[in-house]
Amino acid sequence: VQLQASGGGLVQVGGSLRLACAASGRTLSSYIMGWFRQAPGKEREFVSAILWSGSTYYTDSVKGRFTISRDNAKNTVYLQMNSLKPEDTAVYYCAAARGAPYYYSASYDYWGQGTQVTVSS
Repeated sequence: VQLQASGGGLVQVGGSLRLACAASGRTLSSYIMGWFRQAPGKEREFVSAILWSGSTYYTDSVKGRFTISRDNAKNTVYLQMNSLKPEDTAVYYCAAARGAPYYYSASYDYWGQGTQVTVSS
């Protein structure tokens, strides 16, 4: 599976961005799809995941602001990010996993190249 993340950019506090993760090679519906992020000097952290069933999960700091979704017809997963904060600044990575746990980066078999999100205050 090849994953291509896009949609990052520079946005002001309170703004919105939508990240996209397009896959080729395999259908995404067979995988748990996750978004992780890594800020400078920090470890990569779990942001959100969507399971085969469509169940979604979020880290506490983004609940109510971020929404993950998948379009199986387009083989693409999205992360809608609203009410962005400076602490959301990071490189965002999409990833695909065959198994749980969804919040553990080692569960993921395939990773996209990352897209930079910068929130300015």
